Amino acid sequence: MSNPLYSMMQQPKNGLLQRFQQFQRMFRGNPQEQVQQLLNSGKVTQEQYQQAVRMAQQLQRMMGGK
Repeated sequence: MSNPLYSMMQQPKNGLLQRFQQFQRMFRGNPQEQVQQLLNSGKVTQEQYQQAVRMAQQLQRMMGGK
């Protein structure tokens, strides 16, 4: 089973990093409130949220974070 985060990191220059930078430029507001609104509206399931949290934690470790 391959790691989806690792697969995304292997994409060409126009891949993950560029998409993250675009997201970063466009994002406004409180991230916790935004996520809670997505959960409350049903646009994101609790399972999808937990998967995103795990991927973010993996990325943080790969980049030298906690």
